[in-house]
Amino acid sequence: MALIKNNMFFTSLLILVALFGVVLGGTVHKVGDSKGWTMMGDYEAWASSRTFHVGDSLVFAYNNDFHDVTEVTHNDFEMCESSKPLMRYNTGSDSISLTKPGLLQFICGVPGHCTSGQKLQIHVLPASLGPVAAPVPGPVRTPSSSSSPSPATAPQYQDHMAPSPLQNGGASSKSASWIGFISLLALILAF
Repeated sequence: MALIKNNMFFTSLLILVALFGVVLGGTVHKVGDSKGWTMMGDYEAWASSRTFHVGDSLVFAYNNDFHDVTEVTHNDFEMCESSKPLMRYNTGSDSISLTKPGLLQFICGVPGHCTSGQKLQIHVLPASLGPVAAPVPGPVRTPSSSSSPSPATAPQYQDHMAPSPLQNGGASSKSASWIGFISLLALILAF
């Protein structure tokens, strides 16, 4: 009986750690979106439509009978050379955490696939602190005097700063995640 409770505790703890990573983790980018990692993708266009930060992860989904994911140096990326990989993945569903800023290059190491376009280069930026919204200006007041300055040079005073919808959306989303996380933690600890 004690063994079952111990296993349940450790299983619950693993779930908790996984959920904690999801709550605090970055964006998960599925390479190639619904097409996945194939010879049919335009990975340069795909990467240019996204922003990658430390803490995000890349998920490569592919048929491992026909493809792999090979991390290479910039020179080997340009030459489509896979004989000296920095890292090679071949599970068919590889998740790669972005742990430091800089350029990362991935190719398919199967001969001919990289030269046909199955290659990805991304620029990883430092960790994001979340969305930052521009301040919403308050009403404009002009000093009352006989010679009013033109509107372009009139001083502006801000009575208050209203939160932008972007700030509210980000905050409520994170609050909801934390509430769910704390609720789950309470449920697990009730065991």
